[in-house]
Amino acid sequence: MGKRKRSLQPQRMPNRHTQLLKDGEEPQGPRSPSSTFHLKNRNHRFLSGAQLDSVTAQMSSPATMAAAAREHVEKIRRERYYIGRVEQNPLAEDMHQAVNYLSQELYSKDVHFLMELVQNAEDNEYPGGVAPSLEFLVTSNDITGSGASSTLLIFNNEKGFSKSNIESICRVGKSTKKGNRDKGYIGEKGIGFKSVFLISSQPHIFSSGYQIKFNEKPCAECNIGYIVPEWVESRPSLSDVKQIYGCSKNLPATCIILPLKDEKVTAVKQQLSSLHPEMLLFLSKIRQLSVREDNCNPRGSTVSEIAISSEKNYQIRKNMHAESYTLHLSAQEDGNEQECGYYMWRQKFPVKPENRVDKRTEIDEWVITLAFPQDERLSRGNELSPGVYAFLPTEMVTNFPFIIQADFLLASSREAILFDSPWNKGILESVPSAFLNAFVALVKSRADAPAMSLPSMFCFLPVNPSLIPLLEPVRSGIKDKVLLESIVPCESHTSQKIFCKPGAVARLKPTFWDILGKARESGVDLKNLSTHGTYILSSHFDKSTHNSVLAFLGVKSVSSEWYAKCIEGSNLLKEVHEQLYLEIISFVVDNWQFFFSGTNMLSIPLLKYVDRNNVISFWSISRASQSSDRLCLVSEKKYISWLISWNQEFLSSRRFFLPPTTQTALEDFPRKSTVIQWLHRHANVESASVYSYGLTVVSSLNTDRRPVIAFAHFLYHSSQKGHLESYNLADLCRVMPVIDSYGNVVKTRSSILVPAKGSKWIELIGTNPWTNENYVELHADYKSAGCFAGNYTSEGQLLSFIKTQLHASDVPFIHPPNASFPTVSSPLTVGNAILLLQWIQNLKTRRVTLPARFLSCVQQGSWLMTSVGYKPPNESFLSNSEWSNLLQDGSSFVDIPMIDQQFYQNKLHEYKEELKEIGVRFEFRDASAYIGSRLMSMAASNMLTRENVYALLRLIRFLQQKVLSPSELINHVKDARWMKSTLGYMSPASCIVYDSEWAVASCISNQPFLDVKFYGEDILAYKPELKLLGVLVGFENNYQLVIDNFKFSSAAVTCDATVLILKCIRYVSSCDDFLKKLKELKWLKTSMGFRAPNESFLLEPEWECLLKVFDGIPVVDVGFYESKISSYKEELKKTGLIIRFEEASKAIGNIFKKMVLKSSLTKVTVLALLASYRQLRKQSPIPVELFNGMRNEKWLRTSLGFRSPSDAILYDEEWKSLSPIADLPFINDDDSHDGLSKEIHGYKHELKGLGVTTEVKDGARFVISGLNFPKHPVNISAATVLSLLRSIRSWLACTTKFPKDFGERISSCRWLRTTLGYKCPDESILFDRKQSYIYKEDGPFIDESFYGSEIASFKDVLAEIGAIVDVRSGHGLIAQHLRNHKDSATISRIYMYLKECNWEPMDKKSDWIWIPNERESGSWVSPRSCVLHDPDNLFSRQLHVLGKYYEGKLLDFFSSAFGSKNTEKLLSGCVKVPVCVDGKIILSQKEDVFIPDDLLLKDLFDKFDKESFFIWYPSCSLPSVSLARLNNIYGSIGVRAISKAVEKNNSFTLEDRSCRKVDQRELLSVGLLQIVLAFLADPALDISIEERHRMVSWLLNVVVLETDRPITVGYRVNLSGGRSVDVKASRMLRWERVNAKLYTQRRNGAASCYKEKIVFATNFADEIAQGLLFEMADQITSLAELIKIGSLVDFQEAAVEYLLRSRNLQLFPEDEAFLNAASLGQSPCKQKFLVSYA
Repeated sequence: MGKRKRSLQPQRMPNRHTQLLKDGEEPQGPRSPSSTFHLKNRNHRFLSGAQLDSVTAQMSSPATMAAAAREHVEKIRRERYYIGRVEQNPLAEDMHQAVNYLSQELYSKDVHFLMELVQNAEDNEYPGGVAPSLEFLVTSNDITGSGASSTLLIFNNEKGFSKSNIESICRVGKSTKKGNRDKGYIGEKGIGFKSVFLISSQPHIFSSGYQIKFNEKPCAECNIGYIVPEWVESRPSLSDVKQIYGCSKNLPATCIILPLKDEKVTAVKQQLSSLHPEMLLFLSKIRQLSVREDNCNPRGSTVSEIAISSEKNYQIRKNMHAESYTLHLSAQEDGNEQECGYYMWRQKFPVKPENRVDKRTEIDEWVITLAFPQDERLSRGNELSPGVYAFLPTEMVTNFPFIIQADFLLASSREAILFDSPWNKGILESVPSAFLNAFVALVKSRADAPAMSLPSMFCFLPVNPSLIPLLEPVRSGIKDKVLLESIVPCESHTSQKIFCKPGAVARLKPTFWDILGKARESGVDLKNLSTHGTYILSSHFDKSTHNSVLAFLGVKSVSSEWYAKCIEGSNLLKEVHEQLYLEIISFVVDNWQFFFSGTNMLSIPLLKYVDRNNVISFWSISRASQSSDRLCLVSEKKYISWLISWNQEFLSSRRFFLPPTTQTALEDFPRKSTVIQWLHRHANVESASVYSYGLTVVSSLNTDRRPVIAFAHFLYHSSQKGHLESYNLADLCRVMPVIDSYGNVVKTRSSILVPAKGSKWIELIGTNPWTNENYVELHADYKSAGCFAGNYTSEGQLLSFIKTQLHASDVPFIHPPNASFPTVSSPLTVGNAILLLQWIQNLKTRRVTLPARFLSCVQQGSWLMTSVGYKPPNESFLSNSEWSNLLQDGSSFVDIPMIDQQFYQNKLHEYKEELKEIGVRFEFRDASAYIGSRLMSMAASNMLTRENVYALLRLIRFLQQKVLSPSELINHVKDARWMKSTLGYMSPASCIVYDSEWAVASCISNQPFLDVKFYGEDILAYKPELKLLGVLVGFENNYQLVIDNFKFSSAAVTCDATVLILKCIRYVSSCDDFLKKLKELKWLKTSMGFRAPNESFLLEPEWECLLKVFDGIPVVDVGFYESKISSYKEELKKTGLIIRFEEASKAIGNIFKKMVLKSSLTKVTVLALLASYRQLRKQSPIPVELFNGMRNEKWLRTSLGFRSPSDAILYDEEWKSLSPIADLPFINDDDSHDGLSKEIHGYKHELKGLGVTTEVKDGARFVISGLNFPKHPVNISAATVLSLLRSIRSWLACTTKFPKDFGERISSCRWLRTTLGYKCPDESILFDRKQSYIYKEDGPFIDESFYGSEIASFKDVLAEIGAIVDVRSGHGLIAQHLRNHKDSATISRIYMYLKECNWEPMDKKSDWIWIPNERESGSWVSPRSCVLHDPDNLFSRQLHVLGKYYEGKLLDFFSSAFGSKNTEKLLSGCVKVPVCVDGKIILSQKEDVFIPDDLLLKDLFDKFDKESFFIWYPSCSLPSVSLARLNNIYGSIGVRAISKAVEKNNSFTLEDRSCRKVDQRELLSVGLLQIVLAFLADPALDISIEERHRMVSWLLNVVVLETDRPITVGYRVNLSGGRSVDVKASRMLRWERVNAKLYTQRRNGAASCYKEKIVFATNFADEIAQGLLFEMADQITSLAELIKIGSLVDFQEAAVEYLLRSRNLQLFPEDEAFLNAASLGQSPCKQKFLVSYA
């Protein structure tokens, strides 16, 4: 695998110690080339052969060593285990127990044997000059002869086993490492080497002459296993081991041989194959680790090879025990190599008292190491890399981008740390501090690091949640600390890097970064982006790839207000080119709706325009959208200059155009449409064409004559240049104002007239009568020449344009308005009359519709000469002589006005159509109509006499004789009401000539017959003429007239009249209203007299039997009508007569219902009705309505009143058991007056058919709805309850819902018998014999002995009515009756039951806990008065200690159910803590009390004499815990530290006139400036010369003002209940850096005491340091300390010089030169510096 570049990795140095074996040496042994796995270190190697020989020569000979070792082993066997001795070992039993315990430990814990072995190797001691190594070799060669299929060999080049090591391994719990944790030993589990028994039954050890093995099975001589050593005599031998290891290599000092258990072979290989490449990351000794397999199978598995090269650059950090270095790991697997560098941070933390544990008593400091991978971490395959190490990897995958190493306490399996361990909790609580220090060092340590490299450091932040929820506090702790650190890089306009807290930094939108980049490229000076009120995130960091990190840090985006300030303050809009200007506008557009709308972006100058002086200016969006002025965009590029030039003429238009360059750039802008749309919507920018601009100008023109004339010229020249389409030009001309002959501007006009002089209209009309109709005469200015917007118009051109476009005209070409003119109201001369006709003729030729009022005045004016004088045209006639003379002869009683053609010189025939248009009539029919109209006007005036009627009839007869149509005459008279009838004056069409055919009809109708008495019998001679006029002559089947004039009288309704009525119904298609009347009238003769049709019956044999049941049914009298109406059945049906069986059924059903309402049904009637039902139900069809009434009406008398059949019950003996608990509607079958007697049972089948319930199984609903329990439940038998349950089950079989009130009725009464008495269902439990942990007597269980075993079969029914059928669900009821018990055994049994049910009470304050006493009784107490345990006997006198009375399982129940607490929880629940007030100890709310961790603040608040704010500590004479422990306890229960609770108020107001200006030198000495400059020149800060001189200039430029008023700082603490307490402390100085003013409080001469001097020095140093280093908050304390020391020695020169040297600080030559040039009090020097700085 190729090597990757690393962002954080320093330059790698070549190292010659990089080989695993000697140069040129290859691994030996029969193994596959790919079957090795190596971990190697780049700085160390194995000893060469010569080196090993040299070491070996210093030792004893192997034979001597082996002999001594064997003697030592035999001694152990003899002396410790009594092997070979006669006497019995007195400790044999103890050893046996210890070994059994070891066995249990081994096989009960999931021990990771491989980690135990690596851990042992790390704890071993190694000879000098040796690279500690560990090798694992798996072979299929059974070298031990134990029959193992595979054997694991472990080689370690340590010093070798010593005697003490051998003795320790032969014991249980006697490790040589105990108590040596502080010396670097990492093993601890108490198992160590013995973990090999998990995989091997006979482990062998070959080391330092020892050749021993151990056996899992007990030794035959001593009956002890595991720890009894046995010497290995022959197999394996050292030569066997060497053969496996490699003959050409020297065997390491120690070899452990493990013949593997068959079932463990696969697991061992898996563990070896999963060995993580980062195994050696945190080990201090082992540098090489390898795994290989000596397998006869050439396809044996291979594992990785790793080499570690450590290049450590230690940097000791100030004020912390920390170091950092870089570590490199490499892993080689299958010939591929991986590498990764790790930035390591190692820091020590003191162990807190509360975190100490017995296993770590000797450790006083935690050492936490964090590893930050600089590249992809080493791994094997797809396995996840561990995130937590305890020197060796655990299996905890944290999902953090860094690795945590510490001396954690682990589970026996080494897979995870123990989270509940105080030791581990303390370590995890320190990890955030270690991370912060490491992270700050990473980000800030290299001042020369390029800004673009900083963001990559932030990838180490734990952005994503941990996969282990218990590690989330670590992640949140890191986040909390990072958020308080000035760590985020910000934009800076100097080389000085600026870091701020995440909450003070904001992001920019990516688009705006692009804009800023282009602006810088184009030379725009953006200065410092952070000067606009917000620190801006570095542009290198503000990328989408860092979104998750920035979200974790809580870095927000800048506010919308910032963009406005930046755009306005940076002069972006004025200095950028047009393309970038449009991109800025586009940026605003894209973010308008959800970001900029409603912000100050509305008010900054943003939009360009050309003003009236042709200068480019800017408007804000608010100005553009709210003003009546408007910005405009020209719709087409070619019109831009044209409109801008003309816009100078029309000031009233209030329009301004965007600059031509902007509009041109916008044409090619990619987002043109979006920008333009936004400008329209939000800035009210208009798109202007020549046409739309013209409309705007027109609407703005006022009474000023010049713009009106100018607009006419604008239209003329725009038309000439082709800038306007003809239709647009027409629109503008139509709305343009003109100037009339009086010089007035006229905006509204209908037409334009030529001047009056020489016109024809003045002769016919006279003066202009249509001024009010907006007919305008043009002014002479339109004839003159003119020049506007640089365009010249010669004389007459404009007038010609207006004549063409505005249609100025004269008679006969004028279009008249809808108005009259006075000259036609009087006679016209022949010439004017002909001119008027010519005008009308011209208008008609042009298809102009004459206006109504104009036409009306012509038609109605009396200007036309006729035979009877001047008449209006609409009253005049022009005809031929034939019909004219004839009509005059036949109608002597009417004069007809004929036009005098001779008067008009017989010229009118040329204008025949025009005369028709104005109303002159020409036809005979018109004359006839005129006569008719005259007659009708006479009738309207009551002047039409009988003689006139006869004259009219004669004229009609005369015209017919002359073969002339009288139709027009008739049409004008036939509709008027002028003919006299018997009913008054009627129109002819409404009158009837009476004759015999109308005789019968006149009996039943009131008709308008012609009044012969008035006109005389002679009128009957004109029947043909009367008929022409519309008079009805003869009946002619006019049944409709009979209907229309129908009148009713029962005396007049004869048989013939009835037949006529039925004929009217038959022959008139639509007579609904008539039928409606007939249905309501009594006109039918029945057996009961005259009745209405819907009350009468036409008898049919089908339902004749019902007459026996119901009397008084009206049947039609067939004898009266004989057979005349038999053929009119359909007509009779229409009237409502009951004929069909269905109708008869419905009617009889209604009779039945009325009888039911009156309760008039007797026993006889009921039985007869049932008999009829029995007969009719078998017929077809059946009387549906009657039967439905019988089913639905309440006509059956029951025990509960009248009920319908479906709501009634026919009683039998089965209902007897249910009667006591339900009100049931039984039919009354007794022989009383109201009873139906026993005969009713004879109709059981009929009653059942009608819906009556006749069997109990069908009556569940009656029981459910009628449920009514008796007051005394003892009266309810078991049979009754079982019957009730059966009924409920029957109900549930049909539906799942009960009636609304059923639940209340069945649950509100105690009717179920239980072992604790009668209970409601929801207070009862069905007992289950299978539940052995509860007895029937323990709660309200249903009494099975009373109800019998059958009650259990109703489990489902009982559940439905609320009973509890699952015993585990009855814990609430059983708990309610808990306090009724007094027996401790019973109560404990119930507690155990409640525990199994996870029960918790609603009210935990009640007396739930039973405390037994010595008298076999006890009392019930509240959980508040109890504690679970009290080992220290702190509360036993005041509280009940439950551990005395109950076993552990119940104590857990008391804790979870009742909230019973131990002593620690009692303390944590404290709401009040002790304070000391006036020498008395009282309790106060913990929100109002503070821990005094800041003594200066404590002194301030102690002066507040109204109350005490600080916790009380016991005096030293009293036995107590330490103050630190007390503070921790108080803090854990919520008491706040005063330093964290206080709020600081830095507000400062002081008027300059209350101050005195003093010489700078009184405060700001040269020594002060030397200290400041030397501090800023520290190379570690990397501040440029210019920057530090600029910072010092802030001091040089201040004005020092002295005041007598105290300068203070305020502090506030917020208490409970919304209260707060404010105090003030003396500050003495205040530097307003923005205003360059330094305020100082006047002091009385020299410092009178050391205290005052050190107080002033402290305040002075803090103020100066904070003012200078406001962007470097982490350096403020260091500079303040220096200034304070300098102030205490009055900045004496020699003292300052020593002080600087002691801190390794110095002044550079350029700084000294700056101080010399800017000495205090020399204004020219300061001015010179200011000029240089500017």
